[in-house]
Amino acid sequence: MSAVTAIEENQHLPAGPSVDPLGDPFLRTRFALPARPATFLRRERLVERLHRSPPTPLTMINGAAGAGKTLLAADWAAGLPGPVAWLTLDTAIQGPGMFWAHLLQALRTSGAPGAADVGAPADAGRVDHTLLTRLAAGLGGGERAVTVVLDEYDRVTTPEISEQLEFVLHHAGPGLRLVLVTRTEPLLPLHRYRAAGTMTEVRDAELAFTPEETVALLRLHGLRLSVAAATTLVDRTRGWAAGLRLCALAAQESPDPERYLKEFEAGHSTVADFLLAEVLKRQPPPIQDLLLRISVLDRFCGELVNALTGRADAGPILAGLHSENAFVEDLGHSWYRLHPLFREILRAHLRERCPGLEPELHLRAARWLRRSGALADMLAHGAAAGDWDLTSDALVDDLAIGQLFTGVRSDDLAELFSGMGPEPDSPAAHLVRAARDLSRHDLDRGLTHLRRAEARLTADQPGPAAARLSCALLETVAARLTGSPDHAERAVRAARQAQREVPAPLLEKHPELPALLMTHLGSARLWAGNLDEARAALTTVTAGTAGAATALPREESLQLLALIDYLDGWPARAERQAVAATAGTERLDASEPTGGELGRLVLAAVAVDRNELAEAQTLLDSAPPTAPPDPVTAAGRSLATARLLLARGRARAALAAAEPALDAEVASPWARGHAALVAAAAHLAEGRPEAANEVLDQVAHEPPTCAVGAAGARLAAGQVDAALRLLDDIPAEGRTGPAVLVRAALLRAQAADAAGDGGAARDLLARALTQARRERLRRPFLEAGPWLRPYLGSGPLERLAAGWLVPGSAASAEPAPLLVEELSGREREVLLRLAQLMSTEDIAADLFVSVNTVKTHLKSVYRKLAVNRRHDAVRRARELDLL
Repeated sequence: MSAVTAIEENQHLPAGPSVDPLGDPFLRTRFALPARPATFLRRERLVERLHRSPPTPLTMINGAAGAGKTLLAADWAAGLPGPVAWLTLDTAIQGPGMFWAHLLQALRTSGAPGAADVGAPADAGRVDHTLLTRLAAGLGGGERAVTVVLDEYDRVTTPEISEQLEFVLHHAGPGLRLVLVTRTEPLLPLHRYRAAGTMTEVRDAELAFTPEETVALLRLHGLRLSVAAATTLVDRTRGWAAGLRLCALAAQESPDPERYLKEFEAGHSTVADFLLAEVLKRQPPPIQDLLLRISVLDRFCGELVNALTGRADAGPILAGLHSENAFVEDLGHSWYRLHPLFREILRAHLRERCPGLEPELHLRAARWLRRSGALADMLAHGAAAGDWDLTSDALVDDLAIGQLFTGVRSDDLAELFSGMGPEPDSPAAHLVRAARDLSRHDLDRGLTHLRRAEARLTADQPGPAAARLSCALLETVAARLTGSPDHAERAVRAARQAQREVPAPLLEKHPELPALLMTHLGSARLWAGNLDEARAALTTVTAGTAGAATALPREESLQLLALIDYLDGWPARAERQAVAATAGTERLDASEPTGGELGRLVLAAVAVDRNELAEAQTLLDSAPPTAPPDPVTAAGRSLATARLLLARGRARAALAAAEPALDAEVASPWARGHAALVAAAAHLAEGRPEAANEVLDQVAHEPPTCAVGAAGARLAAGQVDAALRLLDDIPAEGRTGPAVLVRAALLRAQAADAAGDGGAARDLLARALTQARRERLRRPFLEAGPWLRPYLGSGPLERLAAGWLVPGSAASAEPAPLLVEELSGREREVLLRLAQLMSTEDIAADLFVSVNTVKTHLKSVYRKLAVNRRHDAVRRARELDLL
């Protein structure tokens, strides 16, 4: 017989006294299981938890108002085989006599054995201990266990009742199973039950609806929502049952239910009415005022709340509100936050009840947070208060201005300070404006604000060290954007001077500052052609502290190092640096980096040298130009684009691409040399070696690549001795890499061939093939001319060229790569996006899967293609015609 049937059959039984100790009749509604609405969703995971086997003597369902406690208990109790005594408590049932009179009536109503013979209290304020003893003995001697459900047990405030209840529970033994449905911790020795494992608990976190349960609940209301949209709703409501049901009911009346569920205003809704009535108005007025004031805070502790309220006892109050499940969530270490919906509603109520108070509360919070060192929260409250001088000062004093350039909080800070008008005129305010503009490469506006900040700091000689250090950082940014290495060197010296005056703990908090300084200095040195000095500065960044704060400077430094390696003629090394730049930010799960452009340009140039022209084009297309770019990146784009166009035979287009409009304070020797090489190649393609020589004469003694180009032009003009003299000046060891040396060896071989010295030509070709094979350098051989082909047709040279330069030309050629195992459809989709240089996060979003799922597919792709890196996977896939 179910509990519901037992209650219905025993409603007519003689129930002892028909009135309570005050003489009022018992209300049958207090003893009836609450009805479950048609839209009630049975949640098996919670019912199974309550159906613990063996059953525990004590069960507690503890949650906030509207968490679904009562309906869960009623749904579970309705299916129990034995007698179920249900009692809904309220404020009228006060005092031990009243409580036990109602509990005994609930037992009699349920048909519990022996309940009719126990008697009943006659006094509302007390109960005879003998009665409790008889009750415990009667329950303990029954054949079937009785389940007693006390709903809204938080209404019981008399410690004596809890002591008496624990006495009966203990002595009834297995004959009684007590279920407490409550918003607060009951005054029972719960620690003993927990330690003994004789207690079952369902708490607020478990009562929260999951996205899948939310979808099912809304479907019962005639609403259809995707799991993704339901996840957003769950995040906003924290899975609060009453909130979800009230939202569903309101959405049914909306012409666009799905949009309503996404955008409803919590402050003016049935949800607000519920929370104001069930939570806020149940608190005394001083606590109501406290809750309204803390609604401006994302999180809070006792001291912060005291600062907003003028109290001195907020800590215990917050702990009490949390224990009462009053929608105050414990974050640990004495910090709390309000339930998101409750906070929205309280803020709306605050504006209506106390107009104009909100900015003052934000300002109090900002001042307290600044003293406590919580910069991120302080900035948000300072901005909300509209005190931009205070907010700017805090950012600069904390040396956090570099965060506008690190990608970690750049967007958040830029948006936060977007509300700052032109009125604030402090040095810090101008520094923040300068940083915001320079981070967007708006050089004119950024320098205007930077000069104003410096003028105001000069007036306060010598100015705070943190402000001077911030100025120096912004000066290095400006130097990088203007291609001014001297300016960058002076700024870094000023930064080092200011650093000596800044407390060491403050500097340690901001590893991004030295990383940014050295990255910008390295870029400026690179532009000026000081490659060794640039490498030294950039290496300090890549070898320094790793972490989210330095992820973007490290990425940029790796890309700049990749360009240096490429300019020095080391394509494989350049490729590794460029690939590592992206891999580093992915390992840190950083947001999509704002950099990446230069690294892809370097990879495109490497692909051209390997004659992988389609991949080079893909890489160029995937690196949209920054507007406006810094000079190094602009020149890198020019280099990669022009070389690709030359490889495709479009000399005139390459010539146009090699002359980007750059506004830099000094000329870059390698950029100028690159433009000269492209111009010379265009002249040679049109049969004008004299014109090519004239162009290259101006740069022949600068980078080794220019010397090789000049030697090629001399050789094309028949000036063999002049060509060889230029080649003799190129160092065979040291910084000069195989991309330069291979081209030099090919020119020497061509000169030997022209002189009829076939043996020397073969030796030089063997040296070039050996060096080029390791780097997969194909383009130099394709550009060498028809004289080369007879040498590659037979003998040792054929074997050296087989498989990578001249496919399938010899039996000893390296076999074409084989696919270990076919890729699945999903793996092909991941691989396709990999070739588009999408990040792991972007692939996950595009395929509507998790990041971990994408990483699993990537591991499988790498295994099947027998590679270890993203770039190698794409290359191998192209070789196998998988893309």
